[in-house]
Amino acid sequence: MSMETTLQNAIKQAFKELFDLEVTEVELQPTRKEFEGSHTFVMFSFLKAVRKRPDELGQMLGDYLTQNTQVVSGYNVANKGFLNISIANKVWIDTFGNIAQSSDYGKLPHKNQKVMVEYSSPNTNKPLHLGHLRNNFLGYSVARILEAAGYDVVKANLVNDRGVHICKSMLAYQKFGEGETPESSGIKGDHLIGKYYVEFDKQMKKQVTPIIAKIAKNEFSLFTDEEVTNIRNYQNKIAKINEEIRNEQANLSALKGQLLASFDADFQELFTNWEASLTYSSHFKKYIDNQSFTKKQQPLIKLIRRIIKLYNSIAKEDGNIKQIANNKTPLMNEVTEMLQKWEAKDPETVALWQKMNGWVYEGFDATYKAIGVDFDQMYYESETYLLGKDIIKDGLEKDLFYTKPDGSVWAKLPKEVSDNDKILLRSNGTSVYMTQDLGTADKKYEDHTINKSIYVIGNEQDYHCKVLFQILKDLDRPYADGLYHLSYGMVDLPTGKMKSREGTVIDADDLLAEVKETARKRTDDLGKLDGMSDAEKIEIYRIIALGALKYTLLRVDPKKRMLFDKESSVDFQGDAGPFVQMNYVRTRSILRKAAEMGISTNEPWTVSDLHAMEKELIKLLLQYEAVVEEAGNEYNPSFVAQYAYDLARTYSQFFAECPILKMDDGSAASIERRKFRIALSTKTGELIKKALGLLGIEVPERM
Repeated sequence: MSMETTLQNAIKQAFKELFDLEVTEVELQPTRKEFEGSHTFVMFSFLKAVRKRPDELGQMLGDYLTQNTQVVSGYNVANKGFLNISIANKVWIDTFGNIAQSSDYGKLPHKNQKVMVEYSSPNTNKPLHLGHLRNNFLGYSVARILEAAGYDVVKANLVNDRGVHICKSMLAYQKFGEGETPESSGIKGDHLIGKYYVEFDKQMKKQVTPIIAKIAKNEFSLFTDEEVTNIRNYQNKIAKINEEIRNEQANLSALKGQLLASFDADFQELFTNWEASLTYSSHFKKYIDNQSFTKKQQPLIKLIRRIIKLYNSIAKEDGNIKQIANNKTPLMNEVTEMLQKWEAKDPETVALWQKMNGWVYEGFDATYKAIGVDFDQMYYESETYLLGKDIIKDGLEKDLFYTKPDGSVWAKLPKEVSDNDKILLRSNGTSVYMTQDLGTADKKYEDHTINKSIYVIGNEQDYHCKVLFQILKDLDRPYADGLYHLSYGMVDLPTGKMKSREGTVIDADDLLAEVKETARKRTDDLGKLDGMSDAEKIEIYRIIALGALKYTLLRVDPKKRMLFDKESSVDFQGDAGPFVQMNYVRTRSILRKAAEMGISTNEPWTVSDLHAMEKELIKLLLQYEAVVEEAGNEYNPSFVAQYAYDLARTYSQFFAECPILKMDDGSAASIERRKFRIALSTKTGELIKKALGLLGIEVPERM
């Protein structure tokens, strides 16, 4: 029985004996740092039933627990409603003894459930970039956490290897590649193909610019009547939005005069720059989103958000017009023709596709190996894009789908999911992404009979996943209740949002190389690797760099959008991977030095009292299994990252305050204390390593 369960049962018994009250649930919280104790019982909800003031109830419960259990050594009542409970030293010591002797501590009972975690899902028209890294690290870490939590896990990757975007790279290579290969160019395969994806966009801009200019002059000779109608609708929307912006500008001027002086200098400078151009500003918006403002300042902030949102709406309508214009370019016509040839299995087109994808897969495999992720199951869109058509028949028979007069098939959706129904088959009989995903979901279940399926996909696909899951639920799929979208926020750079087609992304390979160089410089500055071979140093640089990168991307709650700063990720002092790794290294150093001094590191020990930092470490060690369980339930590696940091930080303080090998005297008590602290260091190191392992992070023996 755990310490918490013992304490909960004792509190229930106290209510029974003191007040003849049956209490079914007792919730305990960690005691806040400023108060003495380890567990806090919140009493407010019980005051009415027992007809006592908070201080009276706290004293009665505290006295009962100290007098009738061997677990509780003391208590205090805080803020007239919180009973802070101190656990007896012997309980902490015995608890640590059990943990220290357990070789499989942290391994949770098997749950007899199979979970598939799908992550990565790259396109074969570009290399993996920073955004992909967050996806891969999240998926791999969630898989590791679920395994530790007792699940059978299948790690899956659905590769987007076909479609218009793939044909763009193929066409650009065909037109401008001149037979270039990874070998002839010295460029990694996925980077080479990404080069031609960017080249396509450059050439497309050249062709679409004069078409956009004609639209601006209301020259529509290139367009069908339907296209002209759509363009005019978009233009009308833009005109209405611009009118709204002009109206809001008058309000902005008035509010600025009243409130701008109440903001700090940084805000005022950013505001002035933004107001001068009055456009959508991702930089200004990110600044606002990451700041706190007073109630007085909120009206101006709300108005700024409103104007930025309006400009974002204009960008969306401009994008719709641009898409129509793109479709009129010779390049886009050739892309459409190439896709049709691929679907018709034209030998020459398929051969080019296979060759270019082969180069990309070699590049992906090298990157996956470098970042330490892998997969148990690979799915390819080229093999799954026709799946799902049989599901259409099933949905029509169940009256979940319906056919429009033009022959297209649509899914009915409840209002709480969407105000609009979802198309599943076009009027020409071709499927859409939703159809494919329905079929792939069936195939996953057919292949692995999974109980849960986790989709690690960015939050721009929230609506798609919501609709997909609803349709599968309506179809009574046996796995539908186990579907979960691990929706994560995008990763921004200090320079703004990344765009693959414009070549403004940070490639994963380049980023890893840069972080390795930063790790090398900072590690060498510490001078801890003197005397090691170059090969050993290079391996340590790799471990530190990858740990820094993974920890930085996993320590943030997945749901939150984040700003990536390369420099702060390689930090040996603060909340960063290298700091956590360094404290593991400290524990290993203790064991090496003990061996050099002829001190056994696995002898039994006997202590009767605890230093405050010893107790703090034991508390944290005891929390490990609960953290794994919670992180698995929530699919959230940031819980594990926070735990690893807390454990490392606490050990760092323990290391500073508590002598381990050099005791004050040679007394028997000092020798026992030394053995105890060596054991405490050993177990702390083991759990730091385990926690980081759940994040996919390795640990060096020296750094």
